[in-house]
Amino acid sequence: MRYPDGQVVRLGDKVRLWPGADGVVMCSIDTQEYSAAYPEAEWGYLKSGVLIRSDVGGLIHYLEPEPSFHLVERKQRR
Repeated sequence: MRYPDGQVVRLGDKVRLWPGADGVVMCSIDTQEYSAAYPEAEWGYLKSGVLIRSDVGGLIHYLEPEPSFHLVERKQRR
């Protein structure tokens, strides 16, 4: 999955879902990136999309990005 600006959604990204609601990408099924808390063995059955955890919305599975999505912060990869 890609953000509306074309960047690929990655594990650990902090995302603005909508005004007042930020979340963190817990797994990107599309890129086969899974956090320890959300392992492939439990979530791989979804086949595509991303899981984003938000204090406001809980855990949400998105197949496509909402037009309001944008990357707030990306952790540096080693």
